[in-house]
Amino acid sequence: MPIRAVLWDIDDTLFDYTGADRAGLAAHLAAEGVAERYGAPREALALWRRITDRHWERFAAGEGSFQGQRRDRVREFLGEPGMSDAVADDWFGRYVGHYQAAWELFPDVVPALDALAQGYRHGVLSNSSVVNQDPKLRHLGLRDRFEVLVCAVELGVSKPEAGAFLAACEELALEPHEVVYVGDQPEIDARGARDAGLTAVWLDRDGLRGPGPEGVHRIAGLERLPELLALDTRFGARSGIR
Repeated sequence: MPIRAVLWDIDDTLFDYTGADRAGLAAHLAAEGVAERYGAPREALALWRRITDRHWERFAAGEGSFQGQRRDRVREFLGEPGMSDAVADDWFGRYVGHYQAAWELFPDVVPALDALAQGYRHGVLSNSSVVNQDPKLRHLGLRDRFEVLVCAVELGVSKPEAGAFLAACEELALEPHEVVYVGDQPEIDARGARDAGLTAVWLDRDGLRGPGPEGVHRIAGLERLPELLALDTRFGARSGIR
């Protein structure tokens, strides 16, 4: 049976999350007068990301609340464990303002979505929350492109667990073998989708990683995706016609 739908990751797949996070954090630290404490913007972002990943993993495991993990990230990053909830919330809110000001799509996103619009249904599966991702997609002009938006926080299960991918397929009323998943993470996205029975496409934009999981399709840019779906008969294209 052919592929009928494309499920998308958002951050660092459609949206330049790393670029926005780096620029937004740098602007925020400068505005707060603490930029020199963290060295170069790349070093500050690396520390922020390590802290974010650790607290998000705890939250994904059922420890604490969504807002709580944000507050804990701020406290650890600033080295102020006794900071009040209100102060931590205000600090994070100011950071978000700088981060949102730097939001941009990758340039290959809209052309790829346009090329695939007629042949495939589209949805999103993200390890974030609808509260975060719905406004982001609307701001970037993409929300109407997707039939469904499925996020880990509301779902209660996150990638790479099979249940996350299967839930998104259920939202589309399709079987896993009828869906391709596109994401930038070789393990969380590609391996997870493959193991759940979807066709996995790993978007490796920087090309600097290792070989990646077996049994997934690897592309360096989204301009390759329409061609991949059209020419490979495993995606249901009519061989020799397109």
